[in-house]
Amino acid sequence: MVAERVPVQTARSPLAGGPRRGRDRRRGEHGPLRRLGTVLVWLLAAFNIVVLLWMFLAALRDHTAIFRSPWGLDTFGQFGNFVKAWTDSNFGQAALNTVLLVVGASVVVVLLSAPASYVLAKSRSRMSGAMAVFFAMGIGIPVQVIIIPLFVMMQEVHLVNTLTGLFVLYVALSVPFTVFLLSGFFGSLPEELEEAAAIDGAGAIRTFVQIVLPLARNGLLTALILNLIGLWNETFIALVFIQDSAKQTLSLSLLGFLQTQQYSGADYGTLFAGVCILVLPMLALYLWLGRRIIEGMTVGAVK
Repeated sequence: MVAERVPVQTARSPLAGGPRRGRDRRRGEHGPLRRLGTVLVWLLAAFNIVVLLWMFLAALRDHTAIFRSPWGLDTFGQFGNFVKAWTDSNFGQAALNTVLLVVGASVVVVLLSAPASYVLAKSRSRMSGAMAVFFAMGIGIPVQVIIIPLFVMMQEVHLVNTLTGLFVLYVALSVPFTVFLLSGFFGSLPEELEEAAAIDGAGAIRTFVQIVLPLARNGLLTALILNLIGLWNETFIALVFIQDSAKQTLSLSLLGFLQTQQYSGADYGTLFAGVCILVLPMLALYLWLGRRIIEGMTVGAVK
């Protein structure tokens, strides 16, 4: 008697179809939408590079040559445009004011935001969640909405038209974004490190200063640089709260220089030189630390 053969169903391996999924993933990574996005990014980057290069070259040309041939490549070497822009627009005092304000405010913002974001990232209480929402609301509210109450409040404490008042505003308005940014970095740090420090007898402050901060240095540097760039280019708040020309920032001096040039006859070579004076420091900073900024912004993206 021959035993009847029963077909046996074998379980499908979880790795089955792996090559196909790999091909699908590679097809998605190099699909038409991905290629289209890459092309658009390169086009946008090329446009920005061309604009910056043309601005710098126009700053080295005479204004008559700019009108005669805006895209011409002749009559370069007018470095006197930079000297004229620096002297006629009071850029020296404005540059000093801007450096002191921007560097000081950025450092204070990071010093205040680091412990606050660490507590929000590690705490599991309801209060920490409410505070996180509160800081997020500070990011979503445009400054134009609160500018009048801010002006009245600062006028009551006699901080209008003062660099101290502008410093306080820069710090207060930059903290919400910085806390939101640093919370991702601190939240991505493994809790085992803090538990090991606690076992060794380290307190909360010592753990934060000696262990957490060194690990989050990329995030702290990113937050510092982003605040530097944002406050360096800030114009609206300074325009509202500063009236004295001796207390103006670089952006306000450039705006006043533009208005003067419009009334006295625009010297576009000198105007472009003034724009270069404002743009080149932050552009050099980004070219120097751009890779570090990108690395820092992606540290807390994925746990």
